[in-house]
Amino acid sequence: MRILHLSAVRNWGGGEKHIENLCLEMAENHPEVFNIILCRKGSLFEQSLIKRNLKHYTSPVFTNFDFRYALKIIFICKKENIDLIHIHDPKALALAVAIDKFKDLPPFIFSKKTSFPIRSRRQTLYKYNYPKIKKILCVSQATREISLEVLDCHERLEVIYHGTRLKNKDKNPPFWIAKKYNLPHDAVIIGSIANHIEAKNLETLVRTADYLVNQKKQKNLFFFQVGNFSHNTIALKKLVRDLELEEHIFFTGYVPEASAFIPQFGMMLLTSESEGIPQVIYESFYYNVPVVSTNVGGIPEVIENKINGLLNDPYDHKGLGENLLFLLENPQVIPNFAKISREKLFKHFTSRIMAGKTLEAYKNALNGRLH
Repeated sequence: MRILHLSAVRNWGGGEKHIENLCLEMAENHPEVFNIILCRKGSLFEQSLIKRNLKHYTSPVFTNFDFRYALKIIFICKKENIDLIHIHDPKALALAVAIDKFKDLPPFIFSKKTSFPIRSRRQTLYKYNYPKIKKILCVSQATREISLEVLDCHERLEVIYHGTRLKNKDKNPPFWIAKKYNLPHDAVIIGSIANHIEAKNLETLVRTADYLVNQKKQKNLFFFQVGNFSHNTIALKKLVRDLELEEHIFFTGYVPEASAFIPQFGMMLLTSESEGIPQVIYESFYYNVPVVSTNVGGIPEVIENKINGLLNDPYDHKGLGENLLFLLENPQVIPNFAKISREKLFKHFTSRIMAGKTLEAYKNALNGRLH
């Protein structure tokens, strides 16, 4: 079975990690599947694929319809004798649907990795309802529910949770946070791994830090934030300066292997206003780091409030702050949170489980028809 994965995104995020994990697990546990990736030329994803020696092609993507990317799809399908195209983002889906009008491509599978509503515009609905899509793999039940509202053929929607890859987990971090930032001996590091996009709502992270450090006088708390900068970064840094938090919040930008920092965190904080299910939750489960998060998207499907983590409504920086304080003041609950989280992780949320279920979706989509 020969699968072409399509990604047209610029930055590195959980969606790209999902593709890598899927291809690595398939190579190890399902060698009958041969995976090839088409990614954006010059992207962080391309750099990571080179590092992991995963077979890939590249193409520029400078517009919403870059004909070079579309032509590369045709080229790869013919050269590599592709059976099925697995599409991983809306831009790549639009390009595949458009080029299929000129050249009959193999069947599609699409992964919907966010809980953003699908716009009820004719062009948008056309591409998501395109008949060549045999399955839409939703990252959570919440993603499936929001897709049901506007999509036809509900039987095509299937939930397959992503997961973390357990192999080669314990890597050395790029640096030791306390040493690099000269933190005091009693410092508690609160981690955040998220790109600087609107959905991650990092303003709430800054306001949570303000509530704890400036209002609650928790001067031993330090917020370490890793993720791609964007046009939002300037405003975030200004807010940090205005609130006099420069010595308590550190924005690193993109750092490869960011999950290797997690064992240094006392807690993981997620402040998103919209999500699928962030990979960093699974990574935190693995490293026994408790998670305080907003209750958006599929997050409540993996974190039960007060059972294996703490949840708040989005934008509630005081509530998030109080939950962080609760963990600081009641450290005895953390081992039980960690135990339940690790049990959930190994039972439901590993990339090996995800790869096996995805392979079944591939087989169902192809109905046994292979080259």
